[in-house]
Amino acid sequence: MEIYCGVDWAEAHHDVTVIDQTGRVLAHRRISADAAGLRVLLELLAEQAGQVQSVPVAIETEKNLIVVGLQAAGVTVYAINPRACARYRERHSQSGGKSDPGDALVLANILRTDGHLHRPLPELSDSARAIKVLARQHQEAIWAMHQTTSRLRSVLLEFYPQALEAFPNLQHRAALTFLEAFPSPRRARRLTMSRTVSLLRSSGRGNRAGLAERIRSTLRGAGIEQPEPVEEALALTAQTLVGILHQMHQGIARLEEALDTAFTAHPASKTMQNIPGLGPVTGARILAEIGDDPDRFASASSLRAYAGTAPVTRASGRSHYVKARRVRNKRLADACHWWAFASLTHSPGARAHYDRRRAAGDHHNAALRHLANKLLGRLWWCLRHNINWDEYAAWPSVELTPVELAA
Repeated sequence: MEIYCGVDWAEAHHDVTVIDQTGRVLAHRRISADAAGLRVLLELLAEQAGQVQSVPVAIETEKNLIVVGLQAAGVTVYAINPRACARYRERHSQSGGKSDPGDALVLANILRTDGHLHRPLPELSDSARAIKVLARQHQEAIWAMHQTTSRLRSVLLEFYPQALEAFPNLQHRAALTFLEAFPSPRRARRLTMSRTVSLLRSSGRGNRAGLAERIRSTLRGAGIEQPEPVEEALALTAQTLVGILHQMHQGIARLEEALDTAFTAHPASKTMQNIPGLGPVTGARILAEIGDDPDRFASASSLRAYAGTAPVTRASGRSHYVKARRVRNKRLADACHWWAFASLTHSPGARAHYDRRRAAGDHHNAALRHLANKLLGRLWWCLRHNINWDEYAAWPSVELTPVELAA
């Protein structure tokens, strides 16, 4: 007898429903979201099926600790998109009703009726999972840094536009150094030339071409002033944001160092590091999203669809058009975009392909997406067969000279 299990997860507890091949509910249980709850779930599956490994489990996440525990026990886990789960729910009820036990039943029925249309979670190695954590958190930290920088810019516009004129790019170390020492127009009036030169040196910049004089005169420039109490409050806010940015820069550097170490130690990096345009950070991000399960992508086409580089065709009657794929792994799509962009200056074949697409009428992003589609196909082949990147094989229609290959 075939058994299917659905788990509706929550922070404090999980609802579990087990059904047979006819859809009959065999068991329903609410378990705690801890090790004891996982033990209860495994005992329940063993009681119904004999072996827990024979029961597929559907859940609407791939990150929860219960997923880690189930995979460690040898259970095949399917991470169902919540959007897909909502559509399945509407197949049987139009009232809009929803409950946790009901969602667990819907998830179990998804595997019963359409399990062959969904892919189980890949079996990733521990090193690949570690790279995934580091790559995603590194990217999240960079996004948070950009957001904090935008907050700082907004605050400076309220009382200290001279600082933005002196330092258009607030991510530069010199900008943060000066703002930390002189966070308001009134304090900037006390800025001496010797102090300016000292701050430039401490931020790694010298007084080239009168830079110190330009910065000093700009920061001390006249402008509309806030009342002194308001200016001091805004100055404190700016200093606080500068301090946060200092910590963010240090945290990002630590994450990047750990990411580089983890990526270099992974066997796939030996192949990926030799690919034109694929640096350690971009390479780690791509490896983090595709994983190292050799059975995850049966073809290059499935990898391209997952990354969103493959187009989607919509045809109905006499209507037929091709458009960019929007439902995709957005992190992988972003990494492939920057890989394709970097390859323009590192691969003559990639540059020639991009130029052909532009000449055919593609705009910049479309040409890069088409280029990334080609690059991903070759990457899949290299990883699948454990071979190094070959420019001749990657771009057979492009005539490459030895000088271009060595460039």
